[in-house]
Amino acid sequence: MTMASRTTSGAPAVPADAGDESELAPLLRKAAAAKQQPGQQSGGIVMATVTAAEAEDGFCEVTSMDGHRTLRCRRAASCLLLPAPGDTVMVAGPHDEALYLIAVVAQADSSQATLAVDGDLRLQSRQGGIAIQGAGAIELQSDTAVATRSPQWTLAAERAQCTVSELDYQGAEVRFSVLVSRFVGRACEVVLDRLHLLTRSSFRITEEVEQVRAGQIDMQASRTLRLHAKNTLVTSRELVKVDAEQIHMG
Repeated sequence: MTMASRTTSGAPAVPADAGDESELAPLLRKAAAAKQQPGQQSGGIVMATVTAAEAEDGFCEVTSMDGHRTLRCRRAASCLLLPAPGDTVMVAGPHDEALYLIAVVAQADSSQATLAVDGDLRLQSRQGGIAIQGAGAIELQSDTAVATRSPQWTLAAERAQCTVSELDYQGAEVRFSVLVSRFVGRACEVVLDRLHLLTRSSFRITEEVEQVRAGQIDMQASRTLRLHAKNTLVTSRELVKVDAEQIHMG
């Protein structure tokens, strides 16, 4: 009886969960479509183009490669290269409100690049050296001070130019080995315990007054000593001695 009653309905057998599946299918399709809508991505890496460089708040604007999304992101700490408008970058984050520019893939203008950080920057090599080499000029600029400290400092250049408003040098010993030396200035003050000067020829011109104050002066010439002036005065408090084989006066 039971078998007959089940087959007399004339309708094919339907699985018990078929109705439930037909009711859930539209809901699943709507959820999948909602995930694919622009601006609703939950995360991942996006290739984009920089439209506006970093502002004062540290954010920059980028446009996705498909052109459908405009995002605001902060440059990641590991990305030291400062992005510029037109650069191709990689953007990643958990959601659109927390996106980071993690790398600059290609520069719009590869002729110049800027490494920028917000705080202090330190380059350190624990065991090796650090070399900076450029085909063009290398410039060091600071708003406060530039300091170098090393057991040995070597400078080699074809030509050097130094412009300093005030220089204070302290050292134990200085050596100069030059072919030609020229000093041009308004005043020169030298304070020494001893001055030792050796020259093959010495020539000095004083336009106005030259004064010498000394406890004892000893002048000796191997051949000729000549004193000539419009007026010559030789005075002494105690003794004036003139000694020679011949003395001509007048």
